[in-house]
Amino acid sequence: MPSALPEGELAPDDGTLPRSVAHGAHTRDFGLYVHVPFCSARCGYCDFNTYTADELRGVSRDSYPDHAIAEIALAAAVLQDAAVPARELSTVFFGGGTPTLLGPEALLAMLATAKDTFGFASDVEITIEANPDSVTDEDLVRLARGGVTRISLGVQSANTSVLKVLDRTHNPAIVPQRVRAALDAGLEVSVDVIYGSPGETLSMWQETLDFILSLKPHHVSAYALIVEPGTALARRISRGELEAPDDDLHADMYLETERALSGAGYSWYEISNWAREKGFESRHNRSYWNSSDWWGIGPGAHSHIGGVRWWNVKHPAAYSQRLMAGRSPAHAREILSPTDQALERVLLGIRLREGISRDLVTGDKSELIAESIGRGLLDGPSALKGQLVLTTTGRLVADYLARGLT
Repeated sequence: MPSALPEGELAPDDGTLPRSVAHGAHTRDFGLYVHVPFCSARCGYCDFNTYTADELRGVSRDSYPDHAIAEIALAAAVLQDAAVPARELSTVFFGGGTPTLLGPEALLAMLATAKDTFGFASDVEITIEANPDSVTDEDLVRLARGGVTRISLGVQSANTSVLKVLDRTHNPAIVPQRVRAALDAGLEVSVDVIYGSPGETLSMWQETLDFILSLKPHHVSAYALIVEPGTALARRISRGELEAPDDDLHADMYLETERALSGAGYSWYEISNWAREKGFESRHNRSYWNSSDWWGIGPGAHSHIGGVRWWNVKHPAAYSQRLMAGRSPAHAREILSPTDQALERVLLGIRLREGISRDLVTGDKSELIAESIGRGLLDGPSALKGQLVLTTTGRLVADYLARGLT
């Protein structure tokens, strides 16, 4: 089942934001995330807020776009009431779930509403997530013609046994065709893969890396498998049906990922993300790591505007009922203090290629920094210039370093 929402103070019924969110808004990028909570089948490792047709009552794929469109209108009204200056959208991201299950027309209708409501920057980045078997070549052409600029394909593995463990439904043989069709349609292509699945060896992972590099995507996201509590995968591991992931093997797989991708001309810019050129980095995801502003549309979606973070009710039926009653779907929120925001800049910024300024680190952390440079976890020359930047080895222990620096 999907993971629980975080705790927080109850959000106002009308979604009102404090006027403080307007301070400095003109200097921050503004993005839109649209969560589509539908999947044709549930993957065993997934704890995202998604639902199959059998799990849903009181809402349908057909009615969902109208509810999302209603929240876009609500967003515009709430931001105006908070005196946030009008800003064009710099990025739009349709995630899920499987957004392409709605079909191109529904996705483009939501996109058109977003454009009519906020406007698009001249270089707007518009991404849609898809599975290789949830989108057709014709869909890709239609999406590109409708303004979509980027497709993110959930490939996960080139090995059929690994895909079976993950409960993925596609055949890897169709992936090259989908990538070619997306490229022919003029879309940027990002490929998502997962390493460290039960039973996956280093050589199997190397084969997946060779496979995705043969596709020549613009961008690659590679994530270590995390066994989330309450998932089908976690239950299978607890019953002894599958082996638990091995941390040392994960580390070896990450290092192999860096070796293979950098050797093929890709550069890392965030721990789990590589791009062929800087222009192909995901600007939407960078907005999260840079604590920019974004409004999350959809059940369970999270938003952040000017130091206020909130999240919507989880279930699609409750989400729709609130909007149809003229209420905000926001469930709870937190207002980040200046100290909270500074800590977040360290926790998130350390993951990026450029790292963080030494000035962001409060307290005397000189011993930790010196030790980390000596152990090859932080780049020494960058530290001398006042910037804390992870080395390749340091990326393996980024969470440890981030906790220490805060």
